[in-house]
Amino acid sequence: MLAETRYEHIILNDLRVPVIEGTTMKVVELVLAQAAYGWSAEELREQFPYLTLGQIYSALAYYWDHQNEFDADVEGRVRKVDNIRKSMPESPLVKRLKGKGLI
Repeated sequence: MLAETRYEHIILNDLRVPVIEGTTMKVVELVLAQAAYGWSAEELREQFPYLTLGQIYSALAYYWDHQNEFDADVEGRVRKVDNIRKSMPESPLVKRLKGKGLI
């Protein structure tokens, strides 16, 4: 069951994850794209032409009003990926590159 929020264009999906209404894009995905590439709202619009500027600004406003929650979630995910990566054996490619002194 989808739940509305106080933010136009932003809904909470069944898992209570904020999503841009009418799409499958999570707010965090848009915010991470902006953070990774430094895109403005207008540049985000160029990269995601199926989103309106209203949807983009609403998603960004939702993020800024819930920044601590989002940042803690992303930080936890990064830690989890790092732990998984550390537990994996070195790949044959990495071993060969190290053997050749390339990394």
